[in-house]
Amino acid sequence: MENKTSSSNFIKNIVVEDLKSGRVQEIITRFPPEPNGYLHIGHAKSICLNFELADEFKGKTNLRFDDTNPVKEDTEYVDAIQEDVRWLGFDWEELRFASDYFEELYNRAVLLIKKGKAYVCDLTAEEMRETRGTLTEPGKESPYRSRSVEENLDLFARMRAGEFKDGERVLRAKIDMASPNITMRDPVLYRISHSHHHRTGDAWCIYPMYDYAHPLSDAIEGITHSICTLEFEDHRPLYDWAIAECEMESTPRQYEFARLNITNTVMSKRYLKQLVDEGVVDGWDDPRMPTISGMRRRGYTPEAIRAFCREIGVAKSNSVVDERNLEHFIREDLKLKALRTMAVLRPLKVMITNYPEGQTELLDAENNSENEEMGTRQIPFSREIYIERDDFMENPPSKYFRLFPGNEVRLKHAYFITCQEVVKDENGEVVELRCTYDPKTKSGSGFTERKVKGTIHWVEASQAVPADFRLFEPLITDEAQSSDKSFLECINPDSLQVERGYVEPNMKDAAGGDKFQFFRHGYFSVDPKDSSDGKLAFNRIVSLKSSFDPSKA
Repeated sequence: MENKTSSSNFIKNIVVEDLKSGRVQEIITRFPPEPNGYLHIGHAKSICLNFELADEFKGKTNLRFDDTNPVKEDTEYVDAIQEDVRWLGFDWEELRFASDYFEELYNRAVLLIKKGKAYVCDLTAEEMRETRGTLTEPGKESPYRSRSVEENLDLFARMRAGEFKDGERVLRAKIDMASPNITMRDPVLYRISHSHHHRTGDAWCIYPMYDYAHPLSDAIEGITHSICTLEFEDHRPLYDWAIAECEMESTPRQYEFARLNITNTVMSKRYLKQLVDEGVVDGWDDPRMPTISGMRRRGYTPEAIRAFCREIGVAKSNSVVDERNLEHFIREDLKLKALRTMAVLRPLKVMITNYPEGQTELLDAENNSENEEMGTRQIPFSREIYIERDDFMENPPSKYFRLFPGNEVRLKHAYFITCQEVVKDENGEVVELRCTYDPKTKSGSGFTERKVKGTIHWVEASQAVPADFRLFEPLITDEAQSSDKSFLECINPDSLQVERGYVEPNMKDAAGGDKFQFFRHGYFSVDPKDSSDGKLAFNRIVSLKSSFDPSKA
């Protein structure tokens, strides 16, 4: 992997100071996803931060699944998350699950009850909301807050034994219902859920809440720096309270950074799951999705995503990153890697009338004009070729330099041709062009007698390989960020367009994930799911050029 040393940021500065002062001897971080959906590009930022920070200081990073809600969790998500982390280029010190600690978490809750720091509450969820208070008004204490330690221990044990129905009782922390921080107003620590857990099966019917299980799991694992996004800032006092009151031997510290937001992109697992469940997209790995699996299928590289995450940095305040910034990094990564070749997305047949019938010749073409090490290839040329339909106009405007009646253009890697005749069908649609070529103008021959202003790409007809080309636009329109509409009302109906055309014959054996730069069209990747022998489907990763300058963003 490339150099992973991160630029300076406030979290890195904290780590440097902690090592220097001796507060910690070794950096131990963790990436703690909940297995209730697939990871997205926002998670990639957290993955890179946690793994690269620990790696830079010769520390360790655990992958831990905070699997405390069996209703929404699945082994499918566990497997997908591991695949995504590895694909990004990282490996963990240890694979852990919060469910590994269920017994200890339960015992620590018993300790809280014995200390008078937790109680069993019979209020319904609605009643708890009504008594929670507001930002300006304190909450009201539960009538069950004064239960004795003995009664609470008995009820909590019976909760575990399965005597009560879902929602009938909860275990709450006894902190301060008048706290200005609503999170500290006797939060729920355990709830009843008679649900099958993907790892523990039916062994448990009570499950710890995230805000209780997460800090204790960090402490059990000896995490030194618990790095999370800003929405958990108000939860930090509860994080510290749980660790202190449960008398954990290790004391992690929580630090918050700004989450990643990108224009025209939904960055919520709940919303992404809704897109999948309602059939708006073709699964979690749909190439239009901002999931890591979707970006991988579209053709993004882990190198580009890591470079993007480093470039945007680690900040303390939320902001929105222009999607063109991400696109810049995939262009930069692929420009020296991708084979540059020709594809015709909307084909128009061209007959070169003065080219010998039955003859085919091979022409030399470089594979990447910016990387000579990629060598050259040979492409066939004959009497019949396909060009891009957009490269011809019967009645062109001024300064149109591509093909039109009487005009001469250069065929890339081949010859000059001149349009002599236009053939139309009964509906007046142009179906064929008849052209002549000048054999003296062969590419590489040194011909200098005259010049042409237009160069167009093409594919030889008899050996052309048919292919589908998926062209993507943002799934969410700009309107989503400037109106009160639901994000589902802002789905772009043109987010996917499919063209059926041809590629050069050298691509007939292209495999899923292979990447190419198609002349004038952009960077494309072979779809790994929808391509097979004799059938090619290409996803456009990104267009060829952009005026976006990330240094000025």
